[in-house]
Amino acid sequence: MVGAILTQQTAWKNVERAIRNLKNRELLLPSKLYNMPEKELAGLIRPAGFYNIKAKRLKLFVQFFIEEFHGNILEMKNVNLSELRAKLLSVYGVGMETADSILLYALNKPIFVVDAYTKRIVYRTGISTDSSYEEIREMFEEALAEKEFVNKVSNNCPVAYCDTVYIFQEMHALIVAEGKAFCKKKPFCSECPIKSICERRGVL
Repeated sequence: MVGAILTQQTAWKNVERAIRNLKNRELLLPSKLYNMPEKELAGLIRPAGFYNIKAKRLKLFVQFFIEEFHGNILEMKNVNLSELRAKLLSVYGVGMETADSILLYALNKPIFVVDAYTKRIVYRTGISTDSSYEEIREMFEEALAEKEFVNKVSNNCPVAYCDTVYIFQEMHALIVAEGKAFCKKKPFCSECPIKSICERRGVL
């Protein structure tokens, strides 16, 4: 959950450095983050960029986590998806991508995360040119949750149990990998594994 907030507008490698600073000081506990002065927290998460803003957001999130769920991840997880998403989105600094990342990866809730890579790939492949975050999310969820698709993936699943959550996580990870390696701002179209379905190939 900390990582989902710190990764806003920065690369994950920078977030890892910030989280390492917190781990080295044994501060990755709700009570310790809650009681830590905001200025001190900002100094520790400096590698993640926008550290003053993110320190404020992180403090407010931890306050929400403790006051709403007593700092208990299981208590938080027991809230149904739609209600919990609404609660997360009410926290200052938590937008849809951050909320959905927390729901999917920290709480194993079946919701698809739409990030900058997803939007770029959706646009370049011609799937859509003007869809909103929610429209793209719902499009992926409907396609990936199709019973036939889930059954096909489950039969070849590399882990003991393939459910919708695992499929959403894996698809998002594959999109990130595609975006980092091929569908960059200046794309490598000739080597791209999905070039055959991309309407923008040779145009960019």
